[in-house]
Amino acid sequence: MKVFGFAGWSGSGKTTLIERLVPRFTARGLRVSLIKHAHEGFDVDHPGKDSYRHRKAGCTEVLVSSASRWALMHELRTGHEPTLEEQIERMAKVDLLLVEGYKRSALPKLEVHRQANGKGPLHTRERSIVAIAADTRFASPLPQFALDDYEGIAHFILAYHQLA
Repeated sequence: MKVFGFAGWSGSGKTTLIERLVPRFTARGLRVSLIKHAHEGFDVDHPGKDSYRHRKAGCTEVLVSSASRWALMHELRTGHEPTLEEQIERMAKVDLLLVEGYKRSALPKLEVHRQANGKGPLHTRERSIVAIAADTRFASPLPQFALDDYEGIAHFILAYHQLA
């Protein structure tokens, strides 16, 4: 399974970029999945739902299943956040696993940078960044793309992992 990441500050456009890339990968017949690193307080469950009530009652895991999808929620009652590597092992095998976040992980990734964020670039300190998508140009030897160059970025990722 090939793994490729996207790193950037909040508001840089990572989610939008990935949303535009996935159909380009699946149109080529690739099976694609995603791991997204979220802030500590996120929740996919909502007060009043049975699954929420079961978790709040103390269940470690709650699996909700239907004819169209299933979701497993696991409460980290020990406080230990699993590593990216542990999370990758939990995923079903696909052709391309995308990872959003995990800026400091060693996996190859594309930096998504938006100058209006006022944050510095990551590629100057993160060696695992192999390309940049930004609304500005950098003095860097890394391949650089406009934020909306979806075809170019998709082609780069596919070529990087020899999936093209």
